[in-house]
Amino acid sequence: MRIIRLLSQDTYRLRSTMANPAPSPPRRITRSSLARFAYVNGKASLSTSASSPDIEDVIPNTASTSAASRKRKRATTTTASVATTKTAATTTPSPPPRKPRKIKPEKEEEPDDEPKKPAPPPKRQRKPARPTTDPATGHTTITPPSDWEAVYAAVQRMRLPGGAAYPAAVDTMGCERLADRGASARDQRFQTLVALMLSSQTKDTVNAAAMRNLQTRLGGAPPGLNLENMLAVSPADLDALIRAVGFHNNKTRYLKRAAELLRDEWAGDIPPTVDGLVSLPGVGPKMAHLCMSAAWGRTEGIGVDVHVHRITNLWRWHRTRDPEGTRAALESWLPREKWREINGLLVGLGQTVCLPGPGSRGRCGECEVGLEGLCPAADRAKVAEGRRRREEEKGVKAEIEVGEEEEGKEGLAMKVEVEDKVLVKKEEEE
Repeated sequence: MRIIRLLSQDTYRLRSTMANPAPSPPRRITRSSLARFAYVNGKASLSTSASSPDIEDVIPNTASTSAASRKRKRATTTTASVATTKTAATTTPSPPPRKPRKIKPEKEEEPDDEPKKPAPPPKRQRKPARPTTDPATGHTTITPPSDWEAVYAAVQRMRLPGGAAYPAAVDTMGCERLADRGASARDQRFQTLVALMLSSQTKDTVNAAAMRNLQTRLGGAPPGLNLENMLAVSPADLDALIRAVGFHNNKTRYLKRAAELLRDEWAGDIPPTVDGLVSLPGVGPKMAHLCMSAAWGRTEGIGVDVHVHRITNLWRWHRTRDPEGTRAALESWLPREKWREINGLLVGLGQTVCLPGPGSRGRCGECEVGLEGLCPAADRAKVAEGRRRREEEKGVKAEIEVGEEEEGKEGLAMKVEVEDKVLVKKEEEE
């Protein structure tokens, strides 16, 4: 109805325009048309004689023509729009009705027989050792790293027989195990000091071989590693016996000079204090503390070597630049009863699992510290592979245990069946 009403209005306008055309604009006034009213000798002249045409009369009057053409164009456009509207009205199909939407019934959740994977443990907030001041007393103490006890326990498990970090070279060839147990107490202390002096920049296996040479080939009859033979041997012969160790030339000079100091200043024995040991050439704080623990049985500090320094910094227990800084940091919070054993634990770990150099992360998948998410420097891919392998091993172990139980049950059933047959046979015989 709306379209028909619009068509009727447009038709009415078109007919009105054609019936009552707009009046043409008045003729333009030119000089030639005004010449009729000119004054000639003081009198008005209404002459109608044709005069010379003016240039304005020559220009055709196009105003009425353009107005008429515009009206024709407007009318044509209006008629075309009306026709288009009719065509569109007749040809445009109406949209199809929408189908009602089907509401699917909610499915009931079926119980899942498969065990769900356990949620990953929350991330631990690791904090290094840090000073804490008591506001009441103003006393400052060092708070241990947030996870040090769990890390320490994991390393202890790995260093037990059957663990990933057992056995290590330090367990059988460490400096405290190289002294000849058949020698006197004084000679054993001297041999422990010599082993420590040779161990710098040298692997335990090489150091053990050099100590064996000294114990069997140093001196006259009988040969042995003691202060007297060390004083009697020539530097060339001593250097030949320890040539396999690192920096053997320097260590030859250190051993000869230290033997002279022990004879002259310490009554032929090694110094019983850390300061006295450090005063000997070639002996540093690490060697002094280890020697005090192994030779004198007194632990006055932590022996920190490259393994202890490197691994504790990997765990972010502290940030230190050298072993002496690491020793001071550890002694500020680590319980004193662990000062002696921590060196052997971490040296063995560094020799077997947490290896130094480019391949230092090669065994992160076997390290308990990494598998438990306690090592911030662990290789994540290796740790994930180690966890997957551990789960597979647990599954295989469970299957073996189930199989053994079933075999035991079958064997018991067969035994009962045989006993029943024997009883029946005896009853028949009776």
